[in-house]
Amino acid sequence: MTNNSAHTNCLICNSAELKELKKFSTAALIQCKQCSFIFCKNRPSDQHLQNYYGDSYERTKYFSPITRTRYNELLDAFEKHRSSNKILDIGCGYGFFLEVAKERGWEVYGTELSDEAIAVCQTKGIKTFKGKIIDNSYSDEEFDVITSFEMIEHINYPIEYTEQIKRLLKPGGRAYVTTPNFNAVLRYRLKEAYNIIGYPNHLTYFTKNTLQSLFEQHGFETLKIQTTGYSVTRKKTSQGKSNQDYVSETSDDEMLRYKIENSVLLKAGKHTANWALNKLKIGDSIKATFIKSNSKK
Repeated sequence: MTNNSAHTNCLICNSAELKELKKFSTAALIQCKQCSFIFCKNRPSDQHLQNYYGDSYERTKYFSPITRTRYNELLDAFEKHRSSNKILDIGCGYGFFLEVAKERGWEVYGTELSDEAIAVCQTKGIKTFKGKIIDNSYSDEEFDVITSFEMIEHINYPIEYTEQIKRLLKPGGRAYVTTPNFNAVLRYRLKEAYNIIGYPNHLTYFTKNTLQSLFEQHGFETLKIQTTGYSVTRKKTSQGKSNQDYVSETSDDEMLRYKIENSVLLKAGKHTANWALNKLKIGDSIKATFIKSNSKK
């Protein structure tokens, strides 16, 4: 496969009825006329992606205490679903989420492409598989929970990805997935300048409807799906008004998070804002929890 090969069919429904999104031509985005899924027409080779996501790829090294709190809240929701006591994080980076899960007694596993990230995870006692989730050797129905934070947008095999999660989860197991929302208010405002749009970093672009449809068509039920958040940092960096790291102790987003965490009034305002962003389906991030169906379909 060469770096300049191109998709000719939809990555979700296989339809050949595709249209180019002229306002996003620089990123070579196309949309399926049948299911509305948006993805990059260009198809990088596995070697291209391995090189891109190797040790030089800039992964988040800052682990916010607020993020730790959010992870604990998420793990609270998973507590009653423990059976094998095994949890897998796809694209685990430096293992921050699994680090918290391990502290709570979970047997933790991750997947990664970077030797450096894998080495860091191993120092934390995280069993980490190098490679794509579809290449792993985990057993059928091995995990109670599988998580995937801001990862699915980096791949161009969403069906195989979803089917593999289904294979690895126990019946009734939880899959928690987050990804940027293509219908975010910032994308409408910034258009192609919105810096989540770019090749080869992001290859697939989900909306609330297309992510839900993908999982429900492959043996999952939707427990919860919402679009929340508005990033001041992402807005400024997309407009060229700041070169701050997207995730850092001093980013505009992190400073705002600290203010909200310490103010009852601001927490109420955040709740109201997220309610509206979700209602209109225009929050920055999609956060979804799916349940593997007990049926045999």
